Amino acid sequence: MNLFRKLSTSEQLAEHLRRQIHAGTLKGALPGVQQLVRILGVNSVAVGEAVQELEREGLVLYQGGRKKRLIVEAARGKAATLKVGMLNFSAASAASHDILSIRQELMNAGHDVIACPKSMKDLGMNVDRVERAIRAIDVDAWIVGTGSSEILWWFKQQEIPTFGLHGRQMNIRIAGAGIRKVPVISALIERLHVLGHRRIVLLTREYRRKPELGFFERSFIEALEKQGIGTGPYNVPDWDDTPAGLDQVIDSLFHTTPPTALLVSDPVTLHAIQIKLAAKGVLAPRDVSLFCNDFEPSFLWTRPEVSHIRWDHRPAVRRAVRWASNIARGREDTRKCFTEAWLHEGETIGPVRSGELKW
Repeated sequence: MNLFRKLSTSEQLAEHLRRQIHAGTLKGALPGVQQLVRILGVNSVAVGEAVQELEREGLVLYQGGRKKRLIVEAARGKAATLKVGMLNFSAASAASHDILSIRQELMNAGHDVIACPKSMKDLGMNVDRVERAIRAIDVDAWIVGTGSSEILWWFKQQEIPTFGLHGRQMNIRIAGAGIRKVPVISALIERLHVLGHRRIVLLTREYRRKPELGFFERSFIEALEKQGIGTGPYNVPDWDDTPAGLDQVIDSLFHTTPPTALLVSDPVTLHAIQIKLAAKGVLAPRDVSLFCNDFEPSFLWTRPEVSHIRWDHRPAVRRAVRWASNIARGREDTRKCFTEAWLHEGETIGPVRSGELKW
């Protein structure tokens, strides 16, 4: 499958108009659809879809009748700004492409961005410790990256404007952006089943397993059952979320009933597992199929290339910046934005090996 998703004509046009609006090249009123068709040399359907996308983002305002759409940012003059705090899941996630992009675009929009010195992981995912850390930081709003349900609920109860980037935000009424991974996991399990896999294990971080399995993890179990594969604690094992705990759960799995396919929640854990397996002479995809439920650029440099989930991070970046703009203007904004993901099969998925694996 293609590594990068090709943008449609309307998406490219929306991005072109968006940049002109932010740069101040387009001011006052947006040219009409037919005028844009003549100026840009594209069809009216693509122009109409692009303009509708800008309306959904709040960049242009439909005024009804035959009136031209108003360019909202230009009409309001200098945008109000915020001091935005960023609470990241871990030190590694703070350097992820979506976090860095959101930070840069917020600053481009005139907002001040202040990162919490300690991540949720540093604070043990403990609500009381998180509370003490963030109360020491004077900001107007918070962006919480990959938060647990307990931490996100705490932010909701404080009535401080909060934006959840990924994480367990589904049933919490805060603004946010996430990824629709369930169709991908269903397609992956179907693919693995065709390749002969029946012992499929998902290793996921503790905050995704407790106090109960997250939506993605439950969807993984449902996908297994749809293929007629029996399920239980073996498929989503409990483990201590530490390097020693990871060593222990890998040893336990491969000593008893070695999985033929291992799905891993994040790149850091996956790299640690690859090193552990290689030390035992276990390689992917020869001996076990490996798949990561996330992405990082290092995957593009590995051989064999790690199989993983991909998505376009730009809608989440735009949603976060638009949320900050709305909050700065005194508007309540709790809308969520979910981006479709796709399966990048890579080179670490293969058929089940013949014969039992020696550990």
